Amino acid sequence: MNIKHDIYLISDSTGETIDRIFLALKAQFLNFKYSNHQFSFTRTENQIQKILEMANKQKKPIILYTIVDDKLAKYLEEKSKKYNIPCFSVLGDLILNFSKLLKQRASHIQSGQHTLEEHDKRIEAIQFTMNHDDGNMVQDLEKSDIILLGVSRTSKTPTSIYLANKGFKTSNIPLINENSIPDFLKKKPKLKCVIGLTVEPGRLIDVRKNRMTALKEEHGTDYTNIEKIETETRKAKETFKKYQWPVIDVTRKSVEEIAASIIKIYEIKNQNV
Repeated sequence: MNIKHDIYLISDSTGETIDRIFLALKAQFLNFKYSNHQFSFTRTENQIQKILEMANKQKKPIILYTIVDDKLAKYLEEKSKKYNIPCFSVLGDLILNFSKLLKQRASHIQSGQHTLEEHDKRIEAIQFTMNHDDGNMVQDLEKSDIILLGVSRTSKTPTSIYLANKGFKTSNIPLINENSIPDFLKKKPKLKCVIGLTVEPGRLIDVRKNRMTALKEEHGTDYTNIEKIETETRKAKETFKKYQWPVIDVTRKSVEEIAASIIKIYEIKNQNV
Protein backbone atom coordinates (compact mmCIF):
# COMPACT_ATOMS: atom_id res chain seq x y z
CA MET A 1 0.00 0.00 0.00
CA ASN A 2 1.33 3.42 -0.99
CA ILE A 3 1.73 5.94 1.80
CA LYS A 4 0.44 9.42 1.18
CA HIS A 5 2.97 12.18 1.88
CA ASP A 6 2.35 15.81 2.70
CA ILE A 7 4.77 17.84 0.60
CA TYR A 8 5.67 21.31 1.87
CA LEU A 9 7.12 23.55 -0.83
CA ILE A 10 8.75 26.55 0.83
CA SER A 11 10.10 29.50 -1.16
CA ASP A 12 11.41 32.95 -0.30
CA SER A 13 10.02 34.23 -3.60
CA THR A 14 7.00 33.51 -5.82
CA GLY A 15 7.40 29.74 -5.56
CA GLU A 16 7.58 29.28 -9.34
CA THR A 17 11.01 27.63 -9.22
CA ILE A 18 10.21 25.12 -6.48
CA ASP A 19 6.87 24.36 -8.13
CA ARG A 20 8.53 23.44 -11.42
CA ILE A 21 11.22 21.40 -9.72
CA PHE A 22 8.60 19.41 -7.81
CA LEU A 23 6.63 18.94 -11.05
CA ALA A 24 9.67 17.30 -12.63
CA LEU A 25 10.47 15.32 -9.48
CA LYS A 26 7.04 13.78 -8.98
CA ALA A 27 6.93 12.69 -12.62
CA GLN A 28 9.69 10.20 -11.81
CA PHE A 29 7.48 8.24 -9.39
CA LEU A 30 4.37 6.64 -10.84
CA ASN A 31 2.78 5.57 -7.55
CA PHE A 32 3.45 8.73 -5.59
CA LYS A 33 0.49 9.88 -3.51
CA TYR A 34 0.74 13.33 -1.97
CA SER A 35 -0.93 16.50 -0.81
CA ASN A 36 0.75 19.71 -1.84
CA HIS A 37 1.21 22.65 0.56
CA GLN A 38 2.91 25.69 -0.96
CA PHE A 39 4.32 28.67 0.93
CA SER A 40 5.68 31.67 -1.00
CA PHE A 41 7.64 34.70 0.24
CA THR A 42 8.82 32.85 3.36
CA ARG A 43 11.45 35.20 4.75
CA THR A 44 11.31 35.05 8.55
CA GLU A 45 12.01 32.46 11.23
CA ASN A 46 8.50 32.99 12.57
CA GLN A 47 6.98 32.00 9.22
CA ILE A 48 9.12 28.88 9.12
CA GLN A 49 8.20 27.92 12.67
CA LYS A 50 4.49 28.08 11.85
CA ILE A 51 4.96 25.95 8.75
CA LEU A 52 6.93 23.35 10.71
CA GLU A 53 4.24 23.19 13.36
CA MET A 54 1.68 22.44 10.66
CA ALA A 55 3.95 19.87 9.01
CA ASN A 56 4.62 18.15 12.33
CA LYS A 57 0.93 17.31 12.62
CA GLN A 58 1.12 15.15 9.48
CA LYS A 59 2.17 11.52 9.41
CA LYS A 60 4.63 11.67 6.50
CA PRO A 61 5.67 15.26 5.78
CA ILE A 62 8.52 16.16 3.42
CA ILE A 63 9.95 19.64 2.96
CA LEU A 64 11.48 20.99 -0.24
CA TYR A 65 12.71 24.56 -0.23
CA THR A 66 14.36 27.34 -2.21
CA ILE A 67 15.74 29.86 0.28
CA VAL A 68 18.89 31.75 -0.68
CA ASP A 69 19.52 33.40 2.69
CA ASP A 70 22.06 31.14 4.40
CA LYS A 71 20.97 31.96 7.93
CA LEU A 72 17.29 31.32 7.23
CA ALA A 73 18.03 28.14 5.31
CA LYS A 74 20.14 26.85 8.19
CA TYR A 75 17.33 27.66 10.63
CA LEU A 76 14.89 25.64 8.54
CA GLU A 77 17.29 22.70 8.31
CA GLU A 78 17.97 22.64 12.06
CA LYS A 79 14.32 22.98 13.08
CA SER A 80 13.25 20.31 10.59
CA LYS A 81 15.83 17.96 12.06
CA LYS A 82 14.45 18.52 15.56
CA TYR A 83 10.98 17.67 14.30
CA ASN A 84 12.44 14.68 12.43
CA ILE A 85 11.01 15.97 9.15
CA PRO A 86 12.95 15.21 5.93
CA CYS A 87 14.07 18.53 4.49
CA PHE A 88 15.78 19.13 1.14
CA SER A 89 17.26 22.25 -0.40
CA VAL A 90 16.97 22.27 -4.19
CA LEU A 91 19.28 25.26 -4.71
CA GLY A 92 21.70 25.41 -1.78
CA ASP A 93 24.39 22.98 -2.97
CA LEU A 94 24.01 24.19 -6.54
CA ILE A 95 24.62 27.84 -5.57
CA LEU A 96 27.59 26.87 -3.39
CA ASN A 97 29.27 24.73 -6.03
CA PHE A 98 28.53 27.24 -8.81
CA SER A 99 30.12 30.01 -6.69
CA LYS A 100 33.24 27.90 -6.34
CA LEU A 101 33.36 27.27 -10.08
CA LEU A 102 32.96 30.97 -10.92
CA LYS A 103 35.27 32.00 -8.06
CA GLN A 104 32.86 34.63 -6.81
CA ARG A 105 30.30 35.01 -4.05
CA ALA A 106 26.61 34.59 -4.78
CA SER A 107 24.46 37.64 -4.04
CA HIS A 108 21.81 35.61 -2.16
CA ILE A 109 19.22 38.19 -3.22
CA GLN A 110 15.68 36.93 -2.75
CA SER A 111 13.68 37.01 -6.02
CA GLY A 112 16.94 37.77 -7.79
CA GLN A 113 15.67 36.06 -10.93
CA HIS A 114 12.76 38.50 -11.21
CA THR A 115 14.47 41.66 -12.43
CA LEU A 116 12.57 44.79 -13.40
CA GLU A 117 13.71 44.37 -16.99
CA GLU A 118 12.39 40.82 -17.12
CA HIS A 119 9.13 41.93 -15.54
CA ASP A 120 8.63 44.64 -18.16
CA LYS A 121 9.47 42.19 -20.94
CA ARG A 122 6.91 39.72 -19.62
CA ILE A 123 4.17 42.34 -19.35
CA GLU A 124 4.89 43.57 -22.88
CA ALA A 125 4.78 39.99 -24.19
CA ILE A 126 1.47 39.28 -22.44
CA GLN A 127 -0.14 42.44 -23.86
CA PHE A 128 1.14 41.64 -27.34
CA THR A 129 -0.05 38.04 -27.15
CA MET A 130 -3.53 38.94 -25.95
CA ASN A 131 -3.84 41.44 -28.81
CA HIS A 132 -2.72 38.83 -31.34
CA ASP A 133 -4.92 35.96 -30.17
CA ASP A 134 -7.06 34.00 -32.63
CA GLY A 135 -5.79 35.70 -35.77
CA ASN A 136 -6.17 39.30 -34.60
CA MET A 137 -3.88 42.17 -35.67
CA VAL A 138 -2.07 40.19 -38.39
CA GLN A 139 -0.86 43.48 -39.90
CA ASP A 140 2.08 43.59 -37.50
CA LEU A 141 2.70 39.86 -37.32
CA GLU A 142 6.39 40.39 -38.05
CA LYS A 143 6.82 41.72 -34.50
CA SER A 144 6.07 38.26 -33.09
CA ASP A 145 8.76 36.07 -31.59
CA ILE A 146 6.66 32.96 -32.22
CA ILE A 147 3.65 32.33 -34.48
CA LEU A 148 1.39 29.32 -33.87
CA LEU A 149 -0.90 27.85 -36.51
CA GLY A 150 -3.47 25.13 -36.04
CA VAL A 151 -7.07 24.09 -36.54
CA SER A 152 -9.62 24.97 -33.89
CA ARG A 153 -9.03 23.52 -30.38
CA THR A 154 -5.35 22.63 -30.71
CA SER A 155 -4.33 24.51 -27.54
CA LYS A 156 -3.14 27.59 -29.43
CA THR A 157 -4.44 30.20 -26.98
CA PRO A 158 -3.38 28.60 -23.66
CA THR A 159 0.02 27.77 -25.12
CA SER A 160 0.41 31.35 -26.39
CA ILE A 161 -0.42 32.77 -22.97
CA TYR A 162 2.01 30.38 -21.29
CA LEU A 163 4.76 31.46 -23.70
CA ALA A 164 3.89 35.11 -23.10
CA ASN A 165 4.46 34.60 -19.39
CA LYS A 166 7.92 33.39 -20.36
CA GLY A 167 8.51 36.64 -22.24
CA PHE A 168 7.78 35.50 -25.80
CA LYS A 169 5.57 37.68 -27.99
CA THR A 170 3.29 35.03 -29.44
CA SER A 171 0.66 35.24 -32.15
CA ASN A 172 -1.74 32.42 -32.92
CA ILE A 173 -3.78 31.98 -36.08
CA PRO A 174 -6.67 29.55 -36.63
CA LEU A 175 -6.03 27.44 -39.72
CA ILE A 176 -9.30 27.07 -41.61
CA ASN A 177 -7.62 26.58 -44.99
CA GLU A 178 -4.54 27.86 -46.74
CA ASN A 179 -6.30 31.13 -47.53
CA SER A 180 -6.51 31.89 -43.81
CA ILE A 181 -2.72 32.19 -43.65
CA PRO A 182 -1.60 35.84 -43.87
CA ASP A 183 0.25 36.70 -47.09
CA PHE A 184 3.22 37.82 -45.01
CA LEU A 185 3.80 34.23 -43.88
CA LYS A 186 3.26 32.67 -47.27
CA LYS A 187 5.71 35.05 -48.92
CA LYS A 188 8.34 34.74 -46.18
CA PRO A 189 7.64 31.41 -44.44
CA LYS A 190 11.11 31.18 -42.87
CA LEU A 191 11.40 34.77 -41.64
CA LYS A 192 9.79 34.11 -38.23
CA CYS A 193 9.53 31.09 -35.95
CA VAL A 194 6.28 29.56 -37.24
CA ILE A 195 5.08 26.30 -35.70
CA GLY A 196 2.12 24.14 -36.64
CA LEU A 197 0.04 22.44 -33.96
CA THR A 198 -1.81 19.27 -34.83
CA VAL A 199 -3.86 16.67 -32.97
CA GLU A 200 -5.30 13.22 -33.58
CA PRO A 201 -8.85 13.45 -35.03
CA GLY A 202 -10.33 11.17 -32.38
CA ARG A 203 -9.02 13.36 -29.59
CA LEU A 204 -10.03 16.55 -31.40
CA ILE A 205 -13.66 15.51 -31.77
CA ASP A 206 -13.90 14.86 -28.01
CA VAL A 207 -12.38 18.25 -27.20
CA ARG A 208 -14.73 20.03 -29.56
CA LYS A 209 -17.81 18.24 -28.25
CA ASN A 210 -16.85 19.13 -24.69
CA ARG A 211 -16.37 22.73 -25.77
CA MET A 212 -19.80 22.87 -27.39
CA THR A 213 -21.39 21.29 -24.32
CA ALA A 214 -19.72 23.85 -22.06
CA LEU A 215 -21.07 26.65 -24.25
CA LYS A 216 -24.50 24.96 -24.24
CA GLU A 217 -24.58 24.99 -28.01
CA GLU A 218 -25.66 22.28 -30.39
CA HIS A 219 -22.89 20.40 -32.11
CA GLY A 220 -22.22 21.90 -35.51
CA THR A 221 -22.29 19.38 -38.35
CA ASP A 222 -18.82 20.16 -39.66
CA TYR A 223 -17.23 21.21 -36.37
CA THR A 224 -17.71 17.80 -34.73
CA ASN A 225 -18.01 15.54 -37.77
CA ILE A 226 -15.23 12.95 -37.71
CA GLU A 227 -14.83 12.82 -41.50
CA LYS A 228 -14.63 16.61 -41.71
CA ILE A 229 -12.13 16.67 -38.86
CA GLU A 230 -9.94 14.02 -40.48
CA THR A 231 -9.89 16.09 -43.68
CA GLU A 232 -9.21 19.27 -41.70
CA THR A 233 -6.24 17.83 -39.82
CA ARG A 234 -4.83 16.16 -42.92
CA LYS A 235 -4.92 19.41 -44.92
CA ALA A 236 -3.33 21.27 -42.01
CA LYS A 237 -0.40 18.82 -42.04
CA GLU A 238 -0.09 19.22 -45.81
CA THR A 239 0.05 23.00 -45.37
CA PHE A 240 2.74 22.78 -42.70
CA LYS A 241 4.76 20.48 -44.94
CA LYS A 242 4.36 22.80 -47.94
CA TYR A 243 5.86 25.74 -46.08
CA GLN A 244 8.33 23.55 -44.19
CA TRP A 245 7.08 24.62 -40.78
CA PRO A 246 7.91 22.36 -37.82
CA VAL A 247 4.93 20.51 -36.37
CA ILE A 248 4.06 19.54 -32.80
CA ASP A 249 1.42 16.89 -32.10
CA VAL A 250 -0.41 18.14 -29.00
CA THR A 251 -2.61 15.05 -28.56
CA ARG A 252 -1.01 13.75 -25.38
CA LYS A 253 0.90 16.82 -24.29
CA SER A 254 0.23 19.34 -21.55
CA VAL A 255 0.55 23.05 -22.27
CA GLU A 256 3.88 23.02 -20.41
CA GLU A 257 5.19 20.22 -22.62
CA ILE A 258 3.98 21.92 -25.80
CA ALA A 259 5.61 25.19 -24.75
CA ALA A 260 8.89 23.46 -23.91
CA SER A 261 9.01 21.95 -27.42
CA ILE A 262 8.20 25.32 -28.97
CA ILE A 263 10.93 27.11 -27.02
CA LYS A 264 13.44 24.48 -28.11
CA ILE A 265 12.50 25.01 -31.76
CA TYR A 266 12.72 28.78 -31.27
CA GLU A 267 16.19 28.52 -29.74
CA ILE A 268 17.46 26.27 -32.54
CA LYS A 269 16.10 28.64 -35.18
CA ASN A 270 17.76 31.64 -33.53
CA GLN A 271 21.08 29.81 -33.36
CA ASN A 272 20.94 29.23 -37.08
CA VAL A 273 20.08 32.83 -37.99
